[in-house]
Amino acid sequence: MATTIRVEVVSAEAAIYSGEATMVVATGDQGELGITPRHAPLITRLKPGKVVVTEAGGEKVDISITGGGILEVQPHAVTVLADTAVRSEEIDEAAALAAKKEAEDALANRSDAIDVAEAQAKLVAALTQLQALERLRRNLKH
Repeated sequence: MATTIRVEVVSAEAAIYSGEATMVVATGDQGELGITPRHAPLITRLKPGKVVVTEAGGEKVDISITGGGILEVQPHAVTVLADTAVRSEEIDEAAALAAKKEAEDALANRSDAIDVAEAQAKLVAALTQLQALERLRRNLKH
């Protein structure tokens, strides 16, 4: 019986993670999903949020999915195809705060529906990154 599952997380820009895990938690359209080895096959959309990979040694890898994506699960493999993703420890806090402020300013000065939708997407991406940094800081304190 398999005790690990192969995990691949890729974005449009780069491969983010590749390795063996005992569990994967992801934020799907209908809520959080927990995937372990020999999970039933499924495909679902991901919304901006987190993917946490628990490696065989117990170490957790926190990945921020800032633009949504697709999650595919097979009994021995999990594949995350994200629009944009970054490991939480690689997030530039200053850039995320600047993007958040820029998006909030754009929403305060609404011009048309397309700009509002774009500003809302940028705000969600910035907030997702800032939440990932906060999770990382909390985990480092424990």
